Amino acid sequence: MNIIACVKQVPDTETQIRVKPDGSGIDETGIKWVMNPYDEFGVEEALRLKEKIGGEVTIVSLGPARALESIRTALAMGADKGIHINDPALDGADAYNTAMAMAAAIKSIPYDMIFCGQRAIDDDSGQVGAILAELLDIPQMTVVTKVDVDGNAVKVIRPIEGAQLLIESSLPCVITAQKGLNEPRYASLPGIMKAKKKPVDVFDAASLGVTVDIKARVAKTMPPPARPPGKIICGEDPAEKARELAKLLREEAKVI
Repeated sequence: MNIIACVKQVPDTETQIRVKPDGSGIDETGIKWVMNPYDEFGVEEALRLKEKIGGEVTIVSLGPARALESIRTALAMGADKGIHINDPALDGADAYNTAMAMAAAIKSIPYDMIFCGQRAIDDDSGQVGAILAELLDIPQMTVVTKVDVDGNAVKVIRPIEGAQLLIESSLPCVITAQKGLNEPRYASLPGIMKAKKKPVDVFDAASLGVTVDIKARVAKTMPPPARPPGKIICGEDPAEKARELAKLLREEAKVI
């Protein structure tokens, strides 16, 4: 089975994000970049399927030169090869252009399943996987927490409020991974050493035959408004403290 896992490099969740003074984006100085956590679930599931039924796992990522680090991380986890789409024209690309470039790269290789994270933690759009499936004209199953492959069919579990959906599809298909699908492995030292020798093909938009025409851009990035300081109600009498709390909620917070 030929399995593709799409990954995106994003700022570490523990990184302090600073907005540029002109609002044109975030200040990338000192940021630690990592593989998008939801994409990690997709990579892990691809590797588990490879170990169970055989085949090959290809990592596909779009981003600047530093995105190669996340590709190498996935290769160190056990993936076989990578494809890196690196073109300045695609920096900050919207979901459609991102999916279009990835679809062009994927069409050049055989594939049976494609895993994506259900969303990226930086822009939080959650659109690339669905658009990718549409461009490739294959089924999509999103926000998946369980995958079971049987021959040329796959069954997945998709949680919804108060219940779960059991969805079945033929292959090939796109699956977007949700937290709970698995627990991603750590790369071993031998895996890290082997990853350095695994092939990574690099493409730009022209070599993929893609014309970049970005329709949607982030107009401005703004930090959230500063939160006012909290208040601590002091005192020894619980009843008095409760009365003071009720007064503040009514007169200042105006929530009661």
